[in-house]
Formats: sequence, structure tokens, C-alpha cells
Amino acid sequence: MKELSVFDIIGPNMIGPSSSHTAGALKIAKVAYQLAPKKIEKVTFVLYGSFAKTYKGHGTDRALVAGILGMNEEDERIRDAFSYAKVNKLNYEFKTSESTHIKHPNTVDIIMEDQSGSTISITGSSIGGGAISIDKVNGVEVFFNGEYHTLLVSHKDQPGLAAHITNCLGNWKINIAYMRIYRAHKGEMVSTIVETDDPICNQVIEAISNHLAVRYARIIN
Repeated sequence: MKELSVFDIIGPNMIGPSSSHTAGALKIAKVAYQLAPKKIEKVTFVLYGSFAKTYKGHGTDRALVAGILGMNEEDERIRDAFSYAKVNKLNYEFKTSESTHIKHPNTVDIIMEDQSGSTISITGSSIGGGAISIDKVNGVEVFFNGEYHTLLVSHKDQPGLAAHITNCLGNWKINIAYMRIYRAHKGEMVSTIVETDDPICNQVIEAISNHLAVRYARIIN
């Protein structure tokens, strides 16, 4: 049985009326921001469940935009996130869905497009007290929650990639807490999630990315 801390019960210090609808939403969007390969030009938020019903009144819309701009939960600029998006020439739109095929009532799809026209998408849920769960990356089911230093590597499905990733981490004496490999079908692109006890430096990212089968590697703080 998981022990609950005071932060699980009352949530984090934040700007906004609800830990689930503001802090959690912002954290999901900030993960998306950290995964984006280049400057995001356009983003579409598809909201489900209670997010879809109350996103304007609870400030979920501002929190999502703030996260995509890289803000944290305590940033006083959250209330003016739309203005900052305009300054940063970020185009955004909100859509709602009545689909019930979701893992949690507070769920959002975030589809981002960068300057080159490349897209990346994530699906995340705000599960209470500011905690989150990332459930999909580019349509592939995954799981991580940001409680550890996290590395996401997108690569081709071929032998030796897992060893390459762990060797790069080992060379920098970074201890692995959890490692999960996700793929939709054999031979297609794979998402490898590594959660570590130690911070992951940019040199590790460079070493991992040098492999020809790696599409990209990203650090998620």
C-alpha cells in the first residue's frame, strides 16, 4: 500500500484554484514543452472529462498554455499566459471531446507543431494533488509520472538499442531506477523511458543521439 505524504493530500504550492485543474495541467504541458524538438509554433489541446467541462472556469486553459511556454506552478505569469503566448507567437486552440475512453477524468491530448512542420503529441492525466501520469507519446502507450529524473528516447526497433542507452548512462555513473520499452508493432518506432536516481546531463543525450537508429532523446525534469 502506498504511503501518502502531506503533498499528496493538499497538493503543491501553485498559482490557481485547483491542484488537479491547474498545477496538474501545467505539469503535463511542461512535459510536452520539454519533449518538443524545436520552438513550438502551434499547439492543439483536446480536453476530456472534467477538463472539458470546466477548463475555462478553473484556469486549466491558462495553465496548459503556461506549461507549453515552460512556466512552473509558482510562476505569477500564469494568469497572463495568453498574453505571453501572443508575445511568443504561439498559436493555440482548445477542443473538447465527449469520449469516455480515457484512464482518468482529467485528461488532455497535446499536439504540437514546430517551425519545420514536425509534430509530436502526448496524452496526460492529472490524477490529484498536482500529480500527473503521462499515458501516450506519439500515440504509443507509455507511463511515467515525473517523480524521477526521466529520459525518453525515440528510436527504431532493432537489437542493441537498450544496451546502447544503458551503456551511455553507465559511462556517466547514472543509476537506473526503472526502464520501460514501449512499441505499437514489431519493427516500428519504439519509445524507451528511463527513470534515474541521478540527474541526466546533456553529454549523455549527445552520446545516445549519436546512434543512427535514434530519432531523438529528451530529458524531462
